[in-house]
Amino acid sequence: MKQFIAKFSDRIDGILCGFDRLVMRGELRALYIARGGGIEQYLRSTGVMFKEFGEHVLEVSRRLKEASLAAALEMGRVVRYVPSATESKEKIARQIAVEQKIRSGLVCVLSSVEPCMSFQAAPNRQTKKLDFKLEQRKCLHLYHYMIHPVFGFMNARIQTWFPFRIQICLNGREWLARRMDAVGLHYVRQDNCFPWIEDFAAAQRLMDEQLSTNWPEELNRIAAALNPIHEEIFRHFQVNYYWTTHQSEWAMDVRFPQQEHLRRLYPALLGHAITTFGSPSVLRFLGKPTPLDGSVPRNYSGELFSDLKQRKEGIRIKHYIDGNSLKAYDKAYTPVGSILRLEPTINEVAPFRSYRPKEGDPDGLRAWRPMRRGVADLHRRAEVSQKAAERYADALASVDDTRRLQELTENLERSTKWEGRTVRGLRILGEDNALLLSVSRGEFNLNGFRNRDLQRLLYRGRAGDVIEGKRRCAAISRKLLMLRAHGLIKKVPHTHRYLLTDYGRVAITAISAAQQATVAQLSKVA
Repeated sequence: MKQFIAKFSDRIDGILCGFDRLVMRGELRALYIARGGGIEQYLRSTGVMFKEFGEHVLEVSRRLKEASLAAALEMGRVVRYVPSATESKEKIARQIAVEQKIRSGLVCVLSSVEPCMSFQAAPNRQTKKLDFKLEQRKCLHLYHYMIHPVFGFMNARIQTWFPFRIQICLNGREWLARRMDAVGLHYVRQDNCFPWIEDFAAAQRLMDEQLSTNWPEELNRIAAALNPIHEEIFRHFQVNYYWTTHQSEWAMDVRFPQQEHLRRLYPALLGHAITTFGSPSVLRFLGKPTPLDGSVPRNYSGELFSDLKQRKEGIRIKHYIDGNSLKAYDKAYTPVGSILRLEPTINEVAPFRSYRPKEGDPDGLRAWRPMRRGVADLHRRAEVSQKAAERYADALASVDDTRRLQELTENLERSTKWEGRTVRGLRILGEDNALLLSVSRGEFNLNGFRNRDLQRLLYRGRAGDVIEGKRRCAAISRKLLMLRAHGLIKKVPHTHRYLLTDYGRVAITAISAAQQATVAQLSKVA
């Protein structure tokens, strides 16, 4: 992120990082224990015979629905059945909140029949007993829309059949707005972003409080409102919700005070991302290691692609990898400021690691272990997401939106001096083109490149003998000297590695983008 800030510091004056959308799920995991436990233990402890399971669960579901709707009916809030899955429940709820001028508390309860996982009793011919299987079925779900004192506008859904799964959808910017209101920090809001905040540093400190929130405690309070008779149902079989993060969106919002700056820069950033970020770059952005040759790892067999989508505000670019994504879009254009948003989304935690003790041993030895879905690893999700956004921002920083290609390259094609020696000009679209594209590969951004790395890229196969190997090494050394003389690369002190200079990154990116552009695109720009 340092490169991005340094590059565009004269055009940006605020950055805000934190969770945007969070989808939490609550499970009564004790009910899922295999035969001899779980739902069977619950029935035994409650004194319900297995053959009475169907009648019992229907009765419990009826009581749950009545209890869940009681508060809404008492307050005179809207309770409505939504028959179509295509109809936006959030839109309905927001409209109700506006029409009835509801600014806090419960807004409405919307119900809908949707797929769920629920228990089904089935006879076992071998044991002559009933088995309880968790199968996909359909049941009524209750959506409670509310303006929460901590989280702002949100919704929480409970399925009315066993095992009463809960899903809670929160918005981090809603949460921040409540906190800024509480401390008297002034801001301008557009949708779920803030084109202007009185003090961005103060807002970031408030945003960081999300990571110290006691999530189980807050979520359990919401669960209690969804099912007020939970303790009564499970008075003989104590079971509590285990909370996981089903989906997290982390947003890095970069504020541009002047609309024209973002409107001019964003197409260049978009074009740069389209033409220069290949599969290895996307893997690196999301934390996956890539080989030195810049290829996709041979053992990688996941799903990886990028796409563009035309939005009302402009164009969004999105990179997908193994169910997770990283996207960029121009979020808002307003008279008081405009927002560029970089947004990593984590749906699958398998690719990531968390530094923690073993499950069930909180005081044990810490090590890098698979990241968990549980809210205990939410802070690690934040770290992974922030690093992904920063890597993406720094990669975008190599774009240049002010100088023309001619300005960037005219001196490169002329001879120059290096320590008293004359060094020829570069043939940027000729014999030196492969060299330029090689040194700008994404895998060299962090650790740089060596003579041997370029040999692997610029020569086919290994050297036939020692003499050939020395000849190749000398040829690459001359090329490295030529790049240094023209200010494109710099040597890392006390190593044999080289890195692109800021000028080198911009110039080679421009050359690469021009090569990738079509005649139609170039004609349009001209």
